[in-house]
Amino acid sequence: MAEVFDVVIIGSGPGGYVCAIRAAQLGLKTAVIEKDEKFGGTCLNVGCIPSKALLDSSEHFAQARDEFAEHGVDVGSVKLNLANMMKRKDKVVSDLTGGVAYLFDKNKITSFKGTGKILGAGKVEVDSDGKKETVEAKNIIIATGSVPVELPFMPNDGKNIVSSTEALKFDKVPKHLIVVGGGAIGLEMGSVWMRLGAKVTVVEFADKICGPMDTQISKDLLRILKKQGMNFMLSTKVTGGKVSGSKVTVEYEELKGGKKGSIEGDKVLVAVGRKSFTEKLGAKEAGINVTDRGQVIVDEHFQT
Repeated sequence: MAEVFDVVIIGSGPGGYVCAIRAAQLGLKTAVIEKDEKFGGTCLNVGCIPSKALLDSSEHFAQARDEFAEHGVDVGSVKLNLANMMKRKDKVVSDLTGGVAYLFDKNKITSFKGTGKILGAGKVEVDSDGKKETVEAKNIIIATGSVPVELPFMPNDGKNIVSSTEALKFDKVPKHLIVVGGGAIGLEMGSVWMRLGAKVTVVEFADKICGPMDTQISKDLLRILKKQGMNFMLSTKVTGGKVSGSKVTVEYEELKGGKKGSIEGDKVLVAVGRKSFTEKLGAKEAGINVTDRGQVIVDEHFQT
């Protein structure tokens, strides 16, 4: 007879792994299904944590290069060792994902590596590179997180046109990084590469950066980033992108006046938001209501 769990959690990001640990602590027989090699989801592996590690390191570099001398600290010629900076970032990520794995072991949480698909009430199929097995559970928790939104007319090629995932591991500093989207992700990654020597141009559809942010704070942040050297094209719609060799041409149209033009860079970071990762979940087939944007519809108790 197949092993039956009290709860199976699909996804091991900050929603999934915290849930799993607490469920196990409360005495529930718990399992987690994770498609990636390491636990921790986007946040720990290719999001919040590595971006903050690079923000920290790049700030130290910029201070040593531009500010130490005025404090009477002479360090001579400051050189960037990007490989070592990336190595530190990877260690920060590894330490935290390893910590999650340790807590899973400590709390006797069973883990399955593969993509989880809900077959129906109490059954989840785990697909690990074509090898499939079914896990049974009294309760199923969906914690599959999100993925970057792509622009249909400028698809991610993983090299010249990238998402934040690839922008976290460039092997050299871009000469000109064009950031499509003036939200938190675009501004963070733009700041990192600007501090390390890249020219950065942010193209934003709205007339302000960080849309949901308080207007005055948005204005102050814009002023600070401009002073640091970041370029902005606000109220501007990106209409196309074309890769030619090692260069990318981004076409745009200004919303005020309709002026059209183009800019050229060697990397384009598309940071126009994220969407729910539910495509392979099998939610609709299992009778779970999902919006047109792939979001799972829940009630006041977060139940489907």
